[in-house]
Amino acid sequence: MDLSRFPRRRYTQGCTPIEPLAHLSRALGGPDIYLKRDDMLGLFPGGNKTRKLEFLVADALAVGADTLVTCGAVQSNHCRITLAAAVKEGLKCRLVLEERVAGSYDPHGNGNHFMFELLGAETIEVLPGGSDMAAAMQRHADSLAAEGRKGYVIPGGGSNALGALGYVACAQEILAQSFESGIRFDAIVVGSGSSGTHGGLVAGLFGMNADIPVIGIGVSRDAAEQEPLVHAEAQATLALLGVRTELPRSLVRSVGGYWQPKYSLPNRRMVEAVQMLARLEAVPLDPTYTGKAMAGLIGLVRAGEFKRDANLLFIHTGGLPSLFAATEVVLGRTPVPD
Repeated sequence: MDLSRFPRRRYTQGCTPIEPLAHLSRALGGPDIYLKRDDMLGLFPGGNKTRKLEFLVADALAVGADTLVTCGAVQSNHCRITLAAAVKEGLKCRLVLEERVAGSYDPHGNGNHFMFELLGAETIEVLPGGSDMAAAMQRHADSLAAEGRKGYVIPGGGSNALGALGYVACAQEILAQSFESGIRFDAIVVGSGSSGTHGGLVAGLFGMNADIPVIGIGVSRDAAEQEPLVHAEAQATLALLGVRTELPRSLVRSVGGYWQPKYSLPNRRMVEAVQMLARLEAVPLDPTYTGKAMAGLIGLVRAGEFKRDANLLFIHTGGLPSLFAATEVVLGRTPVPD
């Protein structure tokens, strides 16, 4: 699959490393777990949205946009990284935040709330949960047009076929690193939310005939709702790349049960996972995405889902700032549900 025909901005020098998690693997009694450090991507502090924005921002520049408009939850890593990309490119950025948990936005708060202010978002609009975010972003684009400016609307999570090319590129990168290291991965585990990262990986591996299953750990939905979204995203990405083959439905797997009680709200298994990675591997996870995704991986290992001699690759999708908005929770000082 040829990605060179798509405009692309480069925000990261080289490949993100793959590191063994020897202490975690030993604590769980095998299999061998490895970590793909996409938290080290550019647009510090990095994360999976950086890969998507390389293609999305390049398209925005190609059409002459002067302002990026995007949306997300109130601690959105995607919004923060989109804002960082805008700063890098000399563009303005407008954010539309969805307060999915009433009262959760604090303009003087820590985590990404602080980063939105520090990086200089042009405007921050906060809407109640369940709002029509696409319509809100379009209102901003229309307002910009009325001022003689040109906005470029980026969907939540950067999740469309163009953005998902970032994780087609990541799939290519993983296969190259696997070849160079001599490590064959038996499965890839990743948090599955707005579907672009999960769908891009599935599309990339399928398009390159790589027989490596991708297991998405749902961070906002259970499998019955999540898998159709991921399949549609992967199929649209393949179509954009000119791959006409129908993606088998069986290649999309999502595991639910680790995200409750609600998106972004903590639970005991997330707290355990964040503490284990910090205290065994000195790797920080965030409470909304990677903490719950790692809890899912740990749960699957404990349930005997994988052979003891298997090699698993976990994609660390970043999210560091939001960790600092949940310090009492992840340190176990605040009671959370199971």
